[in-house]
Amino acid sequence: MAALDVMMWLTFAMIIGMVVAFASERWSIELISIASLVAWLALFWAGPMTMGVTSPLNPDDLLAGFSNQALVTVLAMLVVGQGLFQTDALERPTALLARYGSKTGMGSVVLILFVVMVTSAVVNDTPVVVMFLPIISAIAAARGIATSKVLIPLSFAALLGGKTTLIGTSTNLLAAGVAEKAGGLMISFFEFTVPAVIMAVFGFAYVALVLPRILPARAGMADQMTGGSGKQFIAQIDVTYGHPLAGMSSVSGMFPALKDMTVRLVQRGEHPFLPPFENLMLRPGDTVIVAATRNALTRAISEGAATPTRDSPETEGDAASAMPTKNVTLAEAVVAPGSRLIGRTIEQAAIHLETGTVVLGVERRSRMPRMPLSDIRLEAGDVLLVGGTREAIEGLRINRDLLLLEWSAADLPTRRYAKRALVIFAAMVVYAASGIGPIVIGALAAAFAMIAFGCLNIRQAMRAFDHRIFLMVGASLAAATALEATGGAVFVADAAISLVIDYPVSVTLSVLFLVVAVLTNVLSNNATAVLFTPIALQLALKTGNDPLPFVVAVILAASCAFASPIGYQTNLLVMGPGHYRFRDYLIGGSPLVLLMWVVYSFVGPWYYDLW
Repeated sequence: MAALDVMMWLTFAMIIGMVVAFASERWSIELISIASLVAWLALFWAGPMTMGVTSPLNPDDLLAGFSNQALVTVLAMLVVGQGLFQTDALERPTALLARYGSKTGMGSVVLILFVVMVTSAVVNDTPVVVMFLPIISAIAAARGIATSKVLIPLSFAALLGGKTTLIGTSTNLLAAGVAEKAGGLMISFFEFTVPAVIMAVFGFAYVALVLPRILPARAGMADQMTGGSGKQFIAQIDVTYGHPLAGMSSVSGMFPALKDMTVRLVQRGEHPFLPPFENLMLRPGDTVIVAATRNALTRAISEGAATPTRDSPETEGDAASAMPTKNVTLAEAVVAPGSRLIGRTIEQAAIHLETGTVVLGVERRSRMPRMPLSDIRLEAGDVLLVGGTREAIEGLRINRDLLLLEWSAADLPTRRYAKRALVIFAAMVVYAASGIGPIVIGALAAAFAMIAFGCLNIRQAMRAFDHRIFLMVGASLAAATALEATGGAVFVADAAISLVIDYPVSVTLSVLFLVVAVLTNVLSNNATAVLFTPIALQLALKTGNDPLPFVVAVILAASCAFASPIGYQTNLLVMGPGHYRFRDYLIGGSPLVLLMWVVYSFVGPWYYDLW
């Protein structure tokens, strides 16, 4: 057996071991990725040396995946998405889409998925996913749907739509270019639209109706950034001159600007007003006591509608003036048993003086009295919503009176930069959709602009950088490089085709589709398309058939990258925000790959009259 053949079989074994390790989730993605890289480097160094042959790959070849354009693009787009979340730039588009969606939670999501699928037919699917990822995440959070239920369907819907026209994905254009160069075959814009649309209809039914039920519920980017929770905090809003609430009258017993909050009390001097509020106009000097979730309070604070309560005015003055004007972090802290704060009001506790943070709300398990927040006496177990600089919040970790709740810290949205973020985002999408230049240039430029124009700081941008994706893609591309260099990909293709070459052409076409659809989830979709398009042309020549159906089978199958996150960059794009694992793609995407194979096995031969 030739040395290259030995290395090919070792490559097969290592790829199977890597995929099994990723799917088992027994070890972390980072550990598996690094172990795989070490194994590839060792194989192509020690193997050829012991066999006395020249290695087909050097370390630079195996590590080239870390500079892959798709990987850099995905990581840059994650930074851009973080900028949109951090500025709440997509609140209005989200509300508009949600308004036209069904009143049931998934109705709005299904509407967006359909729009994404249709749009991806004429716009490259990567910028489409970039554009809709933050919108669908925000709508899911508003509807109480776990982000992990909707982001993989978003990527899959874009892939289904991208199948339908020549410009839907870069894979289609790449395969068409190879077919023209290798076989002189010209593929028109709508050449495969009919079979692709039929496949997209069946695929969309699965993506919209079945896939969300299969995927696990996990908190994603939107949930983390908003600190999504159903807990109700008691907060105090001091109405001052020029305040957004000054002069507002109640409507049907409520205040329209506080629709996401329950107003429990309006204190005017010595006179309290209790709900329902009839014909009550808020005046400067009024104190409004509300019960609201952290999301609602965060929104109100970022818009300037809510202000912190006063903290020991004798020593601190107005606590609102002590609140940072930018880069504000919110967190939750519990009053510890035996704390010195127990029995004290917030004014008496002087929490800002001790910690540098400002109390924005109090959550208590027992019934909360109707009184100003500053008059509530703290009890053990009370949860305080506090705000301050990141350093002040981190300082709570060593405080014995207040116990910082881990993972509760989130930055306050900087809404004043929302328009900047939208302009940057729109410019990136227009650039990517126009095809003027490589999308990686637009993505990196947009990520830089988000930081340079204040929409994000460096720390927030680094939080968007997902090291799991970075390591896993690098290791997976090393595997793809090894498979091609050792001839493994061609071996699989030839072996599969040799089994069916004597069968009817419809069977041959079906097997070709299945082989490409499986391998596109191991290799990248572009690599699969480039590798198999010449094979498809040769297969058509050997069987004496028109090469067009075979090339179309490769194009459509190469876009069936549903069963792994490494098959296509939109899968990678949603992996971090959705907190997905390798197994989620395998379990949720494998049935879709098989469905696409079955549908094409009937539609392809029918459309091209190959029965």
